Amino acid sequence: MTVRTEFVPLLDLKPEYESLKGDLQKAINRVVESGQFIMGPDVKAFEAEVAQYLGVKHAIGVNSGTDALFIGLRALGIGPGDEVITTPFTFFATAEAISHVGATPVFVDIDKRTFNIAPRLIEEKITGRTKAILPVHLFGCPVEMSEIMELAKRHNLKVVEDCAQSFGARYEGRQTGTIGDVGAYSFFPSKNLGAYGDGGLIATDDDALADAASMLRTHGAKRKYHNELVGYNSRLDTIQAAVLRVKLPHLDAWNEGRRRVAALYGELLGDVPGVTVSEISEGHVFHQYTIRIAGRDRDEVQVGLKEVGIGTMVYYPVPVHQMPLYRELNYHLPLAEKTAGEVLSLPIWPDMEETTQQRVVKAIKQTLVAEKQYA
Repeated sequence: MTVRTEFVPLLDLKPEYESLKGDLQKAINRVVESGQFIMGPDVKAFEAEVAQYLGVKHAIGVNSGTDALFIGLRALGIGPGDEVITTPFTFFATAEAISHVGATPVFVDIDKRTFNIAPRLIEEKITGRTKAILPVHLFGCPVEMSEIMELAKRHNLKVVEDCAQSFGARYEGRQTGTIGDVGAYSFFPSKNLGAYGDGGLIATDDDALADAASMLRTHGAKRKYHNELVGYNSRLDTIQAAVLRVKLPHLDAWNEGRRRVAALYGELLGDVPGVTVSEISEGHVFHQYTIRIAGRDRDEVQVGLKEVGIGTMVYYPVPVHQMPLYRELNYHLPLAEKTAGEVLSLPIWPDMEETTQQRVVKAIKQTLVAEKQYA
């Protein structure tokens, strides 16, 4: 196969930046000129704007999506001796946050269609130590929350939604992160709503939880030098808040762009043998467009695509329950383990051109043929 020099990245942020460059520069300059870099006015303004967008009473900006998870858990009073049910097919930070507060993650296998935790398998894992369920809206696809919320109500459990990849996604008309007790979001630059550095957010309608989270992010103090808890230094940077304020009004249009790209991928790849495309379910915002490759060596396919200039990524090659930290828990979760060997995420961004997608798909077809010939 001929090597192409023009590389197609997994994500191209340049079109977004070019369209907003003037407004972004004004926002950054405003913060720099004010000299209020920590908890400046743009943080409070962004929190108010994003709370209105999500439809919640409280939005608390923090340093990262990981911090949003563990501060949210701690604000709920979850700690040593407790168990939190979650998915093994996610970024490590999901389970890491549970461990950070001293609790134990309990892993439940996934749904083959959505890659998300399978609600039907949760109840059998509930024990007297279970305090919460932590679903992850993976790749921007909403978890089936109705069954999870019914289980939580029946067993008196809290629900923390990991929305690191699902900002703007909706389930039955509601924003992900607003259905459970806490929503935890990430503004890592590659996210659908991305900052120009790290950033995160806690969303809730619970006044007491919001107060606790606000204290925990600022060293456990409601007001400076009057510390009441052992907290953290986890504040959303003012420049990042200013950047996010510029981007937020465009988010829904960007997510619709991602859905259009996903729909075309489905059309172009739908009849390719050995490839299972992503379903375009209601509310899915496609942080990643992830296919399954069955009957072929996924890693060899990825190498072949790289050789012809197509960027891809494997999210995630090792399920969390198989990582050294949790291996001793002795889980066998066949769907998560099988999926980890099959998934491949393709290039996607809101303004991706159809010709670029066609090139990606052509390369996939050629690589699969070549890989089959030399297998």
